[in-house]
Amino acid sequence: MKRRVVVTGIGLITSLGTGVENCWKALCEGRSGIDKIQGFDASDLPVNIAGEVNDFEPEKFLERKEIRRMDRFVQFAIAATKMAIEDSGVKIDETNEDRAGVIIGTGFGGLHTLESNYSNLLRSGPKKVSPLFLPMMIANMASGQVAIHFGAKGPNNCMITACAAGAHSIGEAARLIQYGVADIMIAGSSEATISPLVISGFYNMKAMTRGLREPKEACRPFDKLRDGLVPAEGVGIMILEELSQARRRRAEIYAELIGYGLNGDGYHITMPDPEGEGARKCMQMALDDAGISYQEVDYINAHGTSTPLNDVTETKAIKSVFKEHAYEIPISSTKSMTGHALGAAGAIEAVVSVLTVSRGIIPPTINYEVPDPECDLDYVPNVAREKEICVAMSNSFGFGGTNGCLIFKKV
Repeated sequence: MKRRVVVTGIGLITSLGTGVENCWKALCEGRSGIDKIQGFDASDLPVNIAGEVNDFEPEKFLERKEIRRMDRFVQFAIAATKMAIEDSGVKIDETNEDRAGVIIGTGFGGLHTLESNYSNLLRSGPKKVSPLFLPMMIANMASGQVAIHFGAKGPNNCMITACAAGAHSIGEAARLIQYGVADIMIAGSSEATISPLVISGFYNMKAMTRGLREPKEACRPFDKLRDGLVPAEGVGIMILEELSQARRRRAEIYAELIGYGLNGDGYHITMPDPEGEGARKCMQMALDDAGISYQEVDYINAHGTSTPLNDVTETKAIKSVFKEHAYEIPISSTKSMTGHALGAAGAIEAVVSVLTVSRGIIPPTINYEVPDPECDLDYVPNVAREKEICVAMSNSFGFGGTNGCLIFKKV
């Protein structure tokens, strides 16, 4: 029998703010964290908006010497893990360190470190490349540094599966607990890649908004006038524990992770299967893993990127899986407020889904003004909704056709 896995702690940093309560309040109020880029001079870029994290103070979580030795995505991961561990109240020490592990994913890893060191190489030669360049840049360093800082000596891994990295990290971490490899897992994903290179890349491949509206109105999932995603940064972290252990220490339990699906479209490097077949199979896999019927799902946190193709294909996939029930399920894309945090998106949205189960409030899809005949479901337009949620699904679909789906249930 698979052991049961529950969420006992959460940490969150997004463009809406640092900390769970700051982010949750903004989500429920329908506020956007998207604005003009402040982190660098973006005046030469074709579009100069993003979902930046502007209130993060690494000094609150790390020593100055440590900050200089870490890329921003690692700083995010350590800060959110500290929040999650304090929230959970779990102790990792010599009695359980070998049964406590870490899986923190990312899409790009230490891109800022790569860019700055490559610039130094071109400008001043090889001696100006930092000796810490590689251990600051590599993608698994968020998992590695978190394990070092918090003493977790069990399984240590990193999912690098584009926009599904967060969902895959949490799902794989849960399986390690389910099958007895670990008792505690720190799981999630982190991303910090707002740079001229990334903005230019998304814009030139026509995946990004053209920037024709005010920044806070630019991301509009499922709206007929949507014209592309808005890149963002951030992190989401969960503490996952085996149920009986959590109960023994009388932990607060946010939700149980009951279902996980993952697969691939096998179709295109960036476009989803236009009929949503891969997404459909992934959602069905998660339902089968959870052992529930589609009628039991009360809410879906959609991948909802605000791109013309993704929102249509996800809608098709939901209809295919949920049949007539699809029209009764509240669906929202919180990317409309946070922006698309790329490799961190799945973990951020999984945390939001857990909060929806725990608190009975569904964050809205903002900027929904003009209905699209091809996107005709209930996207919780513009205003949050109070509703008891027993079962929530979180969808994440990434470049390369990689898909991840998580299902959480009220305990």
